[in-house]
Parts: sequence; C-alpha cells; structure tokens
Amino acid sequence: MDRTAYSLVATDLDGTLLRGDDTVSDRSLAALARAGEAGARHLVVTGRPAPRVRPLLGRLGCTGLAVCGQGAQVYDAGAHRMLWSVTLDRELAETALGKIEAEVGQVYAAVDQDGVDGLTLIEPGYLMPHPTLPAVRVERRDELWSTPISKVLLRHPDLSDDELAATARAVVGSLATVTMSGPGTVELQPCGITKATGLALAAERLGLSRRRTIAFGDMPNDIPMFDWAAHGVAMADAHPELRAVADEVTTTNEDDGVAVVLERIFGAS
Repeated sequence: MDRTAYSLVATDLDGTLLRGDDTVSDRSLAALARAGEAGARHLVVTGRPAPRVRPLLGRLGCTGLAVCGQGAQVYDAGAHRMLWSVTLDRELAETALGKIEAEVGQVYAAVDQDGVDGLTLIEPGYLMPHPTLPAVRVERRDELWSTPISKVLLRHPDLSDDELAATARAVVGSLATVTMSGPGTVELQPCGITKATGLALAAERLGLSRRRTIAFGDMPNDIPMFDWAAHGVAMADAHPELRAVADEVTTTNEDDGVAVVLERIFGAS
C-alpha cells in the first residue's frame, strides 16, 4: 500500500489502541512513530471525556488535538483547553432517561461533566465498565444534573448492551443520540453528535482531508467515523455491526491490530 495514501491516522482507544490493562504496546507506539516520520498525524478519537484521556495522551506523546466524549469535544492537549464542545441538555437527558425506564424498568446512570476538569458522577448501583477510571459516587440521581454534562452513561441489571441500546434508540428519538461504545457502555449524547462530528472538525483545523484518513475502531460508535474516513479498519473481535461496514479487519487490540496495519502501510521500525 502507498505510504503516502494516508495523512491522518484516527484511532479509538478502548478495545482498539489500548490493551486490556489500559497500556499501549511498544510495537504500537513504534508503528505510530513510523507513521509520524512519514508525515501522517495521529488523532485519538475516543468516547472518553477529555479529563479521562489526558494521562493517556501524555503516555502517547500527543500534545496536539484529540477528539473526546464521542465527538462532543475537541481538546487541545498541549494548551490544556477545549477548542470546541457541545453539552447535552440536562432536562432532555432526564426526559430521555424516564422514557427508557418506562420501557425496561430501572437503569443505573452516570454522567460525564463538561469541561477540561469535569468529573464522572455515578449514582447508586452504577458500576464503572472501566474500573481504572476515576468516578465520584453521588447519593441521589438528581445530583447528576448539578452542572453541564457531555453525556449520560447507562447500564441495565438484566438487558444486554444491544438490547438496551435498541430500546433506547426506539424511545429517545430526537432527544439524544444513543451509542454503544464498549461492554457495559450505552450512552446518551447530544442529538446528531458522533465521533465523525469531532473528527471532521479536528481534521479541518489540521488542514487534513477525509480522503486521506484511515480509522481504527471496535464498536458501533465507530461506525460514523468509518463512514467519514477513506478506510476503516475493525479489530478482529470488534462488534459485528462495525465489522460489517469495515474496509478490512485486523488482529485484536491485544495482538497489536493497529500496528499490523500501520506497519504494512508505513513500514516497520
């Protein structure tokens, strides 16, 4: 493959670039460095909010832009400031949550607060899908809405993620966008906002084109990013919905799936 075909490498984090222990392998780091030497920019595009991404960006050596919060945030890591963000209207979020519970019974909710120092708040009964991520437990649900938020995270005690997401989409309508970004992670975010939204804005600021973008992911929330990019690469254990629209499938995140493809394009170190 022509190493000049891509000038932007967009990677999801969890289940894609990151291994299960939240680390990035030396091989993946070397492959990203090789892509950089060839003139390609690396852009993290993740569902995690900016405050939960900052330590990872430091380990990756990323001092530029990152797309966070499922595309609702474009964060400048070097300046530690948000260049662009969209919040989820809290009244609409509460209404959407009520509609979902009217269909499936009680769900457990958490929110990511807006801003570069926003917290993740979790109500009683909610279990964090990533135990390494910090969260603050509140006593009552109404405390979740105390400050502007970027998204709501949902869990159900019995339904699968696919079942919960399908029901949420059916009843929420235009109140919010429903995404599934990982095991135990069904989310409500501002209506119309996807990873492609933030990726397009970040690429425009960098002066880069979708026609020269390769994207990597593993979950349905990466589908809009694949639709936007010229080439979408799904991990071997990606959700079937993403594999169905991918241009190719690589190995798993534990087997350096991102590096396997980048080495083919840009060469090995």
